[in-house]
Amino acid sequence: MNFAVGLKPLLAEARSMESLEKQLLCPICLEMFSKPVVILPCQHNLCRKCANDIFQASNPLWQSRGSGAGPSGGRFRCPTCRHEVLLDRHGVYGLQRNLLVENIIDIYKQESARPLHAKAEQQLMCKDHEDERINIYCVTCEVPTCSMCKVFGAHKDCEVAPLQSIFQGQKSELNNCISMLVAGNDRIQTIISQLEDSCRSTEENGRRQKQHVGLRFDSLCSILEERKKELLQSIAREQEGKVQRVRGLIRQYGDHLEASSKLVETAIQAMEEPQMAVYLQHSKELLKKITDMSKVSMSSRPEPGYESMDHFSINVDHVAEMLRTIDFQPEALGEDDGDGPTDSSEGAGDEESLEAPEAAEDVGPRQKPLSSPHGQH
Repeated sequence: MNFAVGLKPLLAEARSMESLEKQLLCPICLEMFSKPVVILPCQHNLCRKCANDIFQASNPLWQSRGSGAGPSGGRFRCPTCRHEVLLDRHGVYGLQRNLLVENIIDIYKQESARPLHAKAEQQLMCKDHEDERINIYCVTCEVPTCSMCKVFGAHKDCEVAPLQSIFQGQKSELNNCISMLVAGNDRIQTIISQLEDSCRSTEENGRRQKQHVGLRFDSLCSILEERKKELLQSIAREQEGKVQRVRGLIRQYGDHLEASSKLVETAIQAMEEPQMAVYLQHSKELLKKITDMSKVSMSSRPEPGYESMDHFSINVDHVAEMLRTIDFQPEALGEDDGDGPTDSSEGAGDEESLEAPEAAEDVGPRQKPLSSPHGQH
């Protein structure tokens, strides 16, 4: 079945109008020519205002029109082909107007003001029976068809239904899918905001711990300098690993949100299609895309307490002989090793996971982390 009758001429006309518009753009202001339009000796066109602007820029000492000064001319280069244009004492006002281009612009604006759908009110007709309109839907083959195809043609043994009922049913289904996608997008936006908070909290905790370590080591002698650098690098690696992971999730959710938003926009445009048969041509594929998009799993998020950096606390109350063995507090590392992430924390509900970035902001400097730092990279 060919359902493009009346649609192909419309698309061809739209493409022609778009192509025409590109030819009517001024190379200076990059907008449609504004009258009056002048034609240069090289046969290229410019808005007279734009031509005057580049002429004035190329000839700053040129006397303006009507100034009463003696005869003087000027020159400038065509912005399209770089051909040098020589002007007399009248400047750009001495260039010839291109009335043909001005008339084409007027016609283009009149045609552009006409709604496209008003040009395509033609009813879709059956390809096999040219005098028959598309007025029923073949449920077996899942395509719109005409009554003659059901009685005598290829769909005589198929189950059919009124076009209106199938149209309303699929449109209702698409509307429900749109609502589902919009709700999912709101949820994803919330997750992204919370992940951004988690990223900021991780960076803040990392900065705080690095400052603490720096202040402690600044009070010691040169023997501590090398060890200080090692500890700071350890914090930086931990921070960078966590931040990179969260930023990766942000990019992942952002890409999904962008794709989903574009799909919503496409679906909304499809909802506005007044022609039932045209709508049904693309509705199935659009419904499939929405269904596939809704099935994409977006449950990957850091575990609660992921952004905590409190395990990098240090204790410098040691004697000088112990300086070369300074490391992060043993009790913090010991507690961390014994409290690795459990399956229950990994399988927590979406709402608990979403609250993790907010809860992490209230973690005290001495509270033990909820998961091992070595298992989070």
